[in-house]
Amino acid sequence: MPKQSATGALLGLALGDALGFPAEFKTVPSILSAFGPWREMELPERALVSDDTQMTLALGRALRTAMERGYLAPNRLERPLREEFADWYHSPENNRAPGNTCLTACALLDDEGRRWQDASQIGSKGCGANMRVAPIGLAPGLDDEQRAGAAQLQSALTHGHPTALAASDLTARAVHLLARGTDPAGLVGQLRSYALDNRTRYDHTWLGDLWTRSQDPSPEHFIARGWDECLAVLGRLQEAVRSGSVETDPCLATGEGWIAEEALATGLLCFLLFPDEPVTALRRAACTAGDSDSIACLTGAFAGAWLGADAWPADWSERIEYRDGLLALGSLWDA
Repeated sequence: MPKQSATGALLGLALGDALGFPAEFKTVPSILSAFGPWREMELPERALVSDDTQMTLALGRALRTAMERGYLAPNRLERPLREEFADWYHSPENNRAPGNTCLTACALLDDEGRRWQDASQIGSKGCGANMRVAPIGLAPGLDDEQRAGAAQLQSALTHGHPTALAASDLTARAVHLLARGTDPAGLVGQLRSYALDNRTRYDHTWLGDLWTRSQDPSPEHFIARGWDECLAVLGRLQEAVRSGSVETDPCLATGEGWIAEEALATGLLCFLLFPDEPVTALRRAACTAGDSDSIACLTGAFAGAWLGADAWPADWSERIEYRDGLLALGSLWDA
């Protein structure tokens, strides 16, 4: 990938995270009051990120370890994922207001005798799982089944709700398609087709008996709930892209991003409003009433996958926190 899609996506993810982090939990008027016009928002001098980037790096390292050991399969990925998530849980740098779902699940995963399905928070579709999934869309050499299975497994370790699984799968799919050169204009249509094709496909190989923790009568019923919620928000996304309302808070069209399907849709909306203006897309995503760092994090991943490493201002990329780790993973997969 000569445009360095992996490096671009990982840097963009972290830059969006750092730009949106100070705006999280604020209303749009208070963001404008604090930071000025949204089109002029500047990256903080100390470009600190949230747990979204920390968990992305944890997942990226686990994926690298698993793939170095051979063909990517569920058991091969589960072990390094659990180790990385437990290390993050205990790290003194885990002080960026992480979500309760991740904290609860990672504490349970730290017990090696517990099956991961028994640690999974089956009722949570918080956005934490699709924030970190970009590496699975970027890693070369995976087939569609591995990519989907790995995306859903990494979600299920913490966020076991079917919508979290489907949104993570779709996020990885979107990053993968953009990195491979898919025209952004056709992206939402491709994601809708993918969701429809997979609507009742529960992958027992990757998910095991996770579905039995729910109240659903069958695994197909369980997973279809997630895809249906994602299909509904993708429909809203299509309408929002057509309207092209760039000055309106994107959250009004596709949701505030605290939950998985809304984070995917609103992050994509900000990217699709400015597909060739990545910094403007990040600024639009950061100036939102919802989960600003998570929305901008996804917007940056999509824009970076599409445009590559040169999308981002050099002075921004040079001062982003965890820069060395981001570049190490990006250069590995771009090579």
